[in-house]
Amino acid sequence: MRSPRLRLIAGLLLAPLLSGCFSSSGDDASSDSSGSGEGGRLGVALAFQPTENYSPYGSQDAFILSRLGVAEGLTRLDANGTAVPALAESWSSEQDGKSWLFTLRDAKFQDGSDVTAKAVASALTHAAQADPAPTAISGVQLTAEAVGDDQVKVTAADADPVLPLRLTNPSLAVFSPKAYGKDGKVSPVGTATGPFALTKITGDTAATLDRFDDYWGGRAQASGIDAKFVSDGTARANALRTGDVDIAEAVPVAQVASLDKDTAHEVNTARNTSLYLNTRTGVFKDAGLRAAAREAVDTSVIAKGVYEGYAEPAQGLYGPALTWASGKRIEPTGLAKAADPKGKSITIATYNDRPELPEAAQVLQQQLQKAGFKVKLEVRTYARLESDLLAGKFDAAVYSRNMMLDTGDPVTVLDGDYTCDGSNNLSFLCDKNVDKLVTTAQAETDPAKRQDAAMKAEAAILGTDAVIPLVHLKVVTGIGTSVKGAVLDPYEREFVGIGTRS
Repeated sequence: MRSPRLRLIAGLLLAPLLSGCFSSSGDDASSDSSGSGEGGRLGVALAFQPTENYSPYGSQDAFILSRLGVAEGLTRLDANGTAVPALAESWSSEQDGKSWLFTLRDAKFQDGSDVTAKAVASALTHAAQADPAPTAISGVQLTAEAVGDDQVKVTAADADPVLPLRLTNPSLAVFSPKAYGKDGKVSPVGTATGPFALTKITGDTAATLDRFDDYWGGRAQASGIDAKFVSDGTARANALRTGDVDIAEAVPVAQVASLDKDTAHEVNTARNTSLYLNTRTGVFKDAGLRAAAREAVDTSVIAKGVYEGYAEPAQGLYGPALTWASGKRIEPTGLAKAADPKGKSITIATYNDRPELPEAAQVLQQQLQKAGFKVKLEVRTYARLESDLLAGKFDAAVYSRNMMLDTGDPVTVLDGDYTCDGSNNLSFLCDKNVDKLVTTAQAETDPAKRQDAAMKAEAAILGTDAVIPLVHLKVVTGIGTSVKGAVLDPYEREFVGIGTRS
């Protein structure tokens, strides 16, 4: 039996963490789960190509599957950052705080088989054993076991009050048993549970999806989706203008003015663009040179000149979309004194899938050169950059990151991005004080205290100069005037819903 205290803790922890709400273009079709009406196929242009053949454990691929309505997990994030039912219709924590019992709803996989407790437990076990583990469960030591036919017990090594939030991460989506190969690979083609089934893959350039009529949440209004992966932002905008696609992701700010005013839709997000400095090897292993880089950067130039008003200078890691952060921010202490760069050479890497990033890198190049560095830029598509980025082959990286993308929890992203064992640690930061503060924050169960602890960890991270936050972003989505119910999601996990139609 779950104690009253644990019920209270769970309820508080899953309270809203993000201000604002999802919105949809046109009428609010995205909230209609009846699937009434009949729409044609939707053409969409996404900014990022799959990097690992649609593996749910790929850093981009899982979110592609989520945005296209292919895959889902036990829980999902609602508009306020709360974990709400998906494949699980309810859950409760057990006495020790380590285990949670999830009761499944009646649902089917896209291959026609039933969603069972055994299948779900197996899917979560595969995810937990992936190498590297999905960011949301890095260091959690998650295990899952079936309890009867319709319940799954999910356990962490330590008490974990935000485990339902972790399970919203697209990398923890559930697939049918036939999806999992003996070689460890996962095929999402026709094996997921979402309203659209992936039916055809054309390399890393396109994908075809058909409506899954047995979706537990109701029949989607669009009959299918024709997805194109177009890394060039101008090409995405052009595809929308010419009617080649109905929806274009991440329209470059330079292209917004050229769109019909009724087709450009903006939303505040928890996304930042930051300069990550490699603290493990090379020039920026020296704290004094990291401090020199920080002092050289003028973020207002990037906000005004590069983002043209669709961003504002960063105040830290947590931006204005997270209204609780502004009143809790702590100034970093112990900052190193800037050293003279003396012409030392550095390479800054970035990707052109988000076209503002190369422009931002060029501005940074000029600012850092003025400060005394010699700066080379390396620009690729993200698919061709990711492995080298994670291997630490560059001195610095200009990278765009949604601080709430992994779980909706303000602490989880700190663990993944800035601790010694973090799976997305682009700065390769390994600082005992940072790790201690993040661990302390992870243990907090009260939302306000958890936020306070996150801000203390943020201050410590910024004090190392491992990352230099540049701007907080708005995202512009191009949506054709005939489209109704396209989803504008501050978490950037959802792109089309069952009510999206053309």
